[in-house]
Amino acid sequence: MACRNVALAKLRAAKRAALLGATVAELETVRAMVARKRLVGADKIGVRVGRVVNKYKVAKHFELEIEDDRLEFVVRTEQVEQEAAVDGIYVLRTPLSAQTMEAAQVVRSYKGLAAVERAFRSFKTIDLKVRPIHHRLAERVRAHIFVCMLAYYLEWHMSEAWRSILFADEDQAAKLQRDPVAAAKRSASAERKAYTHTLSDGTPVHSLRTQFEALSTIVRNTCRTVHAPAQAPTFLITTQPSPAQQRALDLLATISV
Repeated sequence: MACRNVALAKLRAAKRAALLGATVAELETVRAMVARKRLVGADKIGVRVGRVVNKYKVAKHFELEIEDDRLEFVVRTEQVEQEAAVDGIYVLRTPLSAQTMEAAQVVRSYKGLAAVERAFRSFKTIDLKVRPIHHRLAERVRAHIFVCMLAYYLEWHMSEAWRSILFADEDQAAKLQRDPVAAAKRSASAERKAYTHTLSDGTPVHSLRTQFEALSTIVRNTCRTVHAPAQAPTFLITTQPSPAQQRALDLLATISV
């Protein structure tokens, strides 16, 4: 199936126009140098023109005539229009029949690959920061991958439970209704959280990382009474969570797997 992304089409059209404009401007400069006899010889002119068209990667759109004392060029308008006609178009192919998966679901499944890419970035840099470990035995490699996947599995469930207090969009049902090809748009509530950085009750909105940091002040201390001897029994004291911390803990309690 062929899909057309309007936003991508506009982006590519604007980029092409900018590259063509920049190329024409520099070629006009070279042509002026040739006209003033500052650049003479087909070989020298060709080298200079080659630097220009290779710089902006749009040589295919130009018709060039180079002589010892003359440079002429025109934009291949018809070719540009042919390329512009397919701006924003991409093709998806699947072995599944239309009865098994409709076109819109195919596109949504394809775009779901972005979540997989975000997961790998999360392993390395964003949240989990799993350090490189070099294994040689197959069972150790499998065990390492399992630990990474398990960590991300837990992180995913926590992120889903905390959607209401994170910058995440809570209106997930809208994904199934909007145009699957169009660029994703956040809901009004997500836009408000992003703009104000506060929730409806005035408490701050967190990213996953800052939410972890906010909970990190909850600690369990092993204590002993003042002036007690070293052999005296100890007792545990856990930090009393704040209302915001308790809200986050209560949301985690709703997770079921």
